Formats: sequence, structure tokens, C-alpha cells
Amino acid sequence: MLYSAVTWTVMLVDEVREWYLTLVDEDPETAEQVTAAIDLLEERGPALGRPLVDTVAGSALANLKELRPGSSGRSEVRILFAFDPSRQAVLLAAGDKRGAWSEWYTRHIPIAEARFFRWTEAHDE
Repeated sequence: MLYSAVTWTVMLVDEVREWYLTLVDEDPETAEQVTAAIDLLEERGPALGRPLVDTVAGSALANLKELRPGSSGRSEVRILFAFDPSRQAVLLAAGDKRGAWSEWYTRHIPIAEARFFRWTEAHDE
């Protein structure tokens, strides 16, 4: 078996970084699981699949995906992300969808799309 030393860059938009830092303070156990999921995304990139990553339906971005880390208690953490033209995974929106299964996506998909377009404009090479 061949092992690759290639790792993928994972970037967090400011809003996701703030959410993550709050999570570290308020729910360290879930934060550890989020960190582990991000580490796997960094290691495997686009090859990381179910059950940890799934494609999001209903987005204008064909490559919008969700990271589905474990979480403590009854929370259901989701992180929407996409790979930019430089092949970096950009974490765009995050939160707990517990009790708001479809509503969470209705609210967060447009946010993730807007942030991705803002990201790509700011990082256009």
C-alpha cells in the first residue's frame, strides 16, 4: 500500500473560527471531536466520505459538503464547507442542527454560499 505525505489545507472563515473558539470554551468534548474531524479532512481531502462527509442538496454550489463530526450529548454539529480553486477546504458555516433538521440547512446553505463567493473573490489568484 502506498502512503501519501500530501495533506490538504483547511481554512476557517472568521465566523466559523469564532464558533469553534466558543465551542472549545462551552463544550470541550464536542470541540475535540470537531478537531478530529478537521484533522481527517486535512489528511484525506476530497477522498474523505461518508459517514464523516456528505454532499449537501439544494445548494447553488455543486461541491458544497457537510462535515459531520461526533458531538457530545444530544447535539448534532454540522460544518458546511467547499474546496476552493486552490484546492483548500474552506469551512463556511457551522452549528448545531439538533431540533431544526431541515430548517438548519435552509438557513445555513445561503450563508455558506455567500461566504464561499466572498472567500473566492478575496483569494482570487
